[in-house]
Amino acid sequence: MPHLVRRERRRLNAEINVVPYIDVMLVLLVIFMITAPLITAGIQVDLPTAAAEPMSPDETTPFIVTIDSHGQHYLEIGSSAEGRPEALSREELLDRVVFELDKTPNAPILINGDKTVPYGDVVELMDQLRQVAGIENVGLMTQQPN
Repeated sequence: MPHLVRRERRRLNAEINVVPYIDVMLVLLVIFMITAPLITAGIQVDLPTAAAEPMSPDETTPFIVTIDSHGQHYLEIGSSAEGRPEALSREELLDRVVFELDKTPNAPILINGDKTVPYGDVVELMDQLRQVAGIENVGLMTQQPN
């Protein structure tokens, strides 16, 4: 009688191979480590120091008009996650402020001026905000002394 050869049945492998997932996670980690500092980058401004009270968190989100050390103007509304805002001419800045104030008329306006910007440029901007947008109360941002 012929001998029957018994074949062993292959067992199914029911385990998850996690090596590809680890590779993907490491690639994503590297991507986020590189892009995270770029996302939070704002305009570098060296603020003057002054002893002043910080704003209350209950207040309306302020409009921040920035003048950097090169004299370029920027408008930031609250803590927008857009990354670095684009440079605007003074006319574009004033138009955007008027447009945004139509949406939120009681929003405070703060000027974030680099300490190397001539004082006259900041005063000119404040005057133009008053004339064009009718803003009477403008705050100046400062940095707490060490």
